[in-house]
Amino acid sequence: MATTGSVPGNVNAYNADKNYTVSLTVLTSLFFMWGFITCMNDILIPFLKKIFELNRAESMLVQFAFFSAYFIGSVIYFFISSQKGDPIEKIGYKNGLLIGLFISALGCFLFYPAAEVKSYGFFLGALFILGLGFTMLQIAANPYVAILGPAKTASSRLNLSQAFNSFGTTIAPIVGGYLVFHYFATWGQPLLNKLGEVITTDTGMPMSAIGVQLPYVIFAVIFLLLAVLIKATKLPVFTNEEKIEKGAGALQYSHLVFGMVAIFMYVGGEVSIGSLLINYIYELLGLPEMEAKSFLAFYWGGAMIGRFLGAISLRETSNEIRRIFMMLGISVVTYLIIYFAVYIESGFIFEFKRILPFSIFLVLNLIAFRLGRANAARTLSIFSLVVIILLVITILTGGNVAMWTVLSIGLFNSIMWSNIFTLAIKDLGKYTAQGSSLLVMSILGGAIIPVIQGYVADQIGGYHYSFFVPIICYIYLAWYGYKGHIVKKWKE
Repeated sequence: MATTGSVPGNVNAYNADKNYTVSLTVLTSLFFMWGFITCMNDILIPFLKKIFELNRAESMLVQFAFFSAYFIGSVIYFFISSQKGDPIEKIGYKNGLLIGLFISALGCFLFYPAAEVKSYGFFLGALFILGLGFTMLQIAANPYVAILGPAKTASSRLNLSQAFNSFGTTIAPIVGGYLVFHYFATWGQPLLNKLGEVITTDTGMPMSAIGVQLPYVIFAVIFLLLAVLIKATKLPVFTNEEKIEKGAGALQYSHLVFGMVAIFMYVGGEVSIGSLLINYIYELLGLPEMEAKSFLAFYWGGAMIGRFLGAISLRETSNEIRRIFMMLGISVVTYLIIYFAVYIESGFIFEFKRILPFSIFLVLNLIAFRLGRANAARTLSIFSLVVIILLVITILTGGNVAMWTVLSIGLFNSIMWSNIFTLAIKDLGKYTAQGSSLLVMSILGGAIIPVIQGYVADQIGGYHYSFFVPIICYIYLAWYGYKGHIVKKWKE
């Protein structure tokens, strides 16, 4: 059944008594998959850096190709919206999701010929098409989750869906790294460098084209299966009695425009840090890819923990004690899940004492949630300030201290997307889907900021002091949570 787009003025009145558990479950599976595939870029970067002998800035073109697709795809969407009327209003959320899944599957399939001809440009093209598919999924899925219930708990619902997105990003370094650098690495002919020598991982494992071909073919098949599932699922219809209008009406709201910049800064900062962690940990401690990727799981896993906590913290409840115990329980359980996943995958050699420092930052995360008082804007500001402090400590220290302060940033990145998104589309009414496309357009930050940080790292001879670049991003996010999110039109 097709659905229609943006939020009608009285959506909450007729949402209140409905149960959207099945719809949220189906949508959450999408969040998981695009989180998993997005984080696979962090595995691709060291892989392609070795295969094509790239410098730091060149290797970050992986993120540039992927995230610039969000910008270009959203610009196209916005242009159509302003000239012809909002596409989501016309084709519906469900059809929008199906289109996004088919494009994403095509992008994954293209990895096979890209590896076969060993062309970096081909890889970047495949990533661009994959990013276009994710653009459509983001435009349709995020506001859809936000309107599946009361507006005041929209941040809680979106944090829950984003938590499973983070579950995908958490296991991607573990599963994806194992497939690319270990399991499939021994299949087929080893790749050779310009001198005709076998290209190997830091541990001496030969690298092959099949290492990326087969995983991405599997991902393509999964996307097609998800399309079949969504096609067969009866998703709720949201009608909008207001006229579908042309023009760029969403831009009259200052909190949306400031929110666009906030999304740019947030995605840019998060992706930039995550993209260079494997290489940074090697630079900092000399750990090879297979070991460094295990620590990367705590960066993305921290986001998963924080989003589950955000889903609890930002929802309505009359029992505050129960909320506290639920947050403590979720913290411990998810922390142990991440550790045991790493422990099993690493061959039972990853001792628990190695990740004990993460516990300190987990406690700090819980304290920050309490200070946020279940307020999306306040929590965003507090978390941004904490990240700034952690980045400063990273720059001023070294060794394990620097590694854990930068890894723990994932805990505080956790609620930022959901909180920014729901704050930015608040009270947009008939312009909600258009506003969503503008916010997705701003994911361009994930293309720009990593390249800037990579360039800075090349100029100063290392990643360590380049972390001043994301500090700028989080300063803006602290301001948006403090003042920039206030709902108003420019003329006001």
